[in-house]
Amino acid sequence: MKKFIKEIIMVAANTGEGHIPSALSVLDILWILYDRVLNIYPRDPNHPDRDRFILSKGHASLGLYAILSEKGFFDKSLMNTFGKYDSILGGHLDRNKVPGVEASTGSLGHGFPMGVGIALALKIKKSSSRVFTVIGDGECNEGSVWEAALLAAHHKLNNLICIIDYNHSTDRALNIGDLAIKFKAFGWMSCEINGHDHEQIYNALRDTPKDKPLAVVANTIKGKGCKMMENNPAWHHRSPTKDELMRILESLE
Repeated sequence: MKKFIKEIIMVAANTGEGHIPSALSVLDILWILYDRVLNIYPRDPNHPDRDRFILSKGHASLGLYAILSEKGFFDKSLMNTFGKYDSILGGHLDRNKVPGVEASTGSLGHGFPMGVGIALALKIKKSSSRVFTVIGDGECNEGSVWEAALLAAHHKLNNLICIIDYNHSTDRALNIGDLAIKFKAFGWMSCEINGHDHEQIYNALRDTPKDKPLAVVANTIKGKGCKMMENNPAWHHRSPTKDELMRILESLE
């Protein structure tokens, strides 16, 4: 994973843009999804049999870009254009520009409800495709998240999996408590895992319930892999200076 961490940090440093710690907290989850779980077609991103993935916390876009480019959805050289005026790779995700991006996200509380709508449509069409969404714990402050959760349970959307990136970024503002219990109370099957343990991630996502949606509460560390940034709110939306970048890269060797 170090190569992805290094790539994300260097790209953000180059453009002076990006939410690095948020991208790093979901990186392990994204890698397992695209490497071992999702049914994907990089050469045909809109293939009808594909599984759908929505990164509802769209400000973590750098994490998804790194994985999409690694899997061949677009040329890796485009990573160096991130955040530039004429680049397809913006600070937030744009489905009209980036191959493999299913929904334009970044305004929190929107991606998950879109995922519910897509999952319902796929069920009506009797498609075997599944819908995976990653939301943030801070995003769970949005009422739209819980409205969508109720709707998904009501329609027994067993083709829908919601992964909560529980990096505790919202704790200083609002303690949201035990999310696994909350989703279970809303009619979901739920479980709790270490969001950086690849086998725990895979085991939680490989099987889905027969008659209800699945919520996976992934306990993560914001900024995971970069000691300077881990659980440090000061890094929420900033890029390293030249000196900081040098020290970070040295620590990753």
